[in-house]
Amino acid sequence: MKQRIKTWLSTQDGLRHHRWLRWMGPVLHQPRLWHFSRKGIAMGVAVGIFFGLLVPIAQMPLSAAAAVLLRANLPMAVASTFVTNPVTFGPVYYGAYRLGKVVLGEPRVTESEAMAALERVRAEEKAEGARPTWSQRIARGVEHLRTAGKPLAVGLAIIATLSGLTVYVLISGLWILKTRWERKRRLRERSLPDA
Repeated sequence: MKQRIKTWLSTQDGLRHHRWLRWMGPVLHQPRLWHFSRKGIAMGVAVGIFFGLLVPIAQMPLSAAAAVLLRANLPMAVASTFVTNPVTFGPVYYGAYRLGKVVLGEPRVTESEAMAALERVRAEEKAEGARPTWSQRIARGVEHLRTAGKPLAVGLAIIATLSGLTVYVLISGLWILKTRWERKRRLRERSLPDA
């Protein structure tokens, strides 16, 4: 199993020359960042999932820096940031937004309110002309962030924290169970009489 995981991950040399991780330089030469141990793997995956869910950009450098600080497995931390990708991005962020609204106690948007807001945006676009200017786009984006930002940030923080902790416990537990199972199997094989 270890060998199969190692073939999927980037090599030490590949990560050292990666454009997002090059700034870490000599730190990437530390052997503990590349060792496959229970704690290192579990922590690496947890860190990668945490940053993969929490921040939409610069996930790899943040997870790599955290892996170095926490002595986690660097390839696993970088690889597990891909938990959010173009396929999962929409559902994760929508779910986080809805969770944030529930946690903050904000009322749900009804369908009629959503349709009214959509009509308002369409009317604004018609009034502004075919293409809004960059300043208009930036102003609209800031307004969207102001209305959706707080629930989204709260939801993402909750989901990222719980997912990271769950993955850490799950991987550690499965690793321990597998180690015990292999140990028992070896002891049984030793205790069998030779034919």
